[in-house]
Amino acid sequence: MLRVRWFFQNFGEDFLHDPVLSGEVRLPAGDGKEAFIDAEDIAEVAAAALTEPGHAGWSYELSGPRLMTFADADAVAEIARATGRDLRYVPLTPEAYAQEQRAQGVPEEWVRLTVGLYEHVRSGGLASLGDGVRKALGRAPRDFSEYADTTAREGVWNS
Repeated sequence: MLRVRWFFQNFGEDFLHDPVLSGEVRLPAGDGKEAFIDAEDIAEVAAAALTEPGHAGWSYELSGPRLMTFADADAVAEIARATGRDLRYVPLTPEAYAQEQRAQGVPEEWVRLTVGLYEHVRSGGLASLGDGVRKALGRAPRDFSEYADTTAREGVWNS
């Protein structure tokens, strides 16, 4: 079993891509911490678990190497540094976030889901590191700064 966290790639390929391009990442995550993980690490652990002996019956807690906030001091700051762009995190209340999402035409079920997910971050419920990458692969997980540098070089956040 692989238990994963928020993917680094959410910032470049998914629902956080447009906010990064806009220059403002507006979320109800407060200053809660999360151990974002690179989807490539998840894929490598999955491949090892499925193709190599010794993984049967194991449960891997997969996370990145450090706890980070969405805020200017962590994830958003790393992307700003890597891109050289002005980018800031704007903390919202869950209600304000939901209202903005609805105004943008986001389906109600997605609004409720994401508000709940951000509540887990905001409350500190995800503020722990897992050792699954090291256990499964014998190495440390990739760091968010490496992801930010690579993704910036690839031009993903060019507007």
